[in-house]
Amino acid sequence: QVQLVESGGGLVQPGGSLRLSCAASGGVLTYYAIGWFRQAPGKEREGISCISSSDEITVYADSLKGRFTISRDNNQNTVYLQMFGLKPEDAAVYYCAASLTCSPSFPPYIWGNGTLVTVSS
Repeated sequence: QVQLVESGGGLVQPGGSLRLSCAASGGVLTYYAIGWFRQAPGKEREGISCISSSDEITVYADSLKGRFTISRDNNQNTVYLQMFGLKPEDAAVYYCAASLTCSPSFPPYIWGNGTLVTVSS
């Protein structure tokens, strides 16, 4: 079964940018819809965006549209989340997850361990 590993998190100043990566091993990522989610301390997990196996993009959080962009590099077997204009409230553990489709009716069933994003001056 495919395993997902997130990377690219870290400390960034407000207004800064980060690119998170979700790399797959043990399988081909193109067969899956891959979503990005985040969970801040004391808050529920929030869906950000998803890219389907046919590269259709679903945005779960309209409030993040324009600042967060999902993309896929099939040659690298990796899905990315580019984040711009980061705010302190974006601080969270960010997870990628695989599912059959991006529809909320098909929740993800393979999760990575997450990467921590801290936004602070």
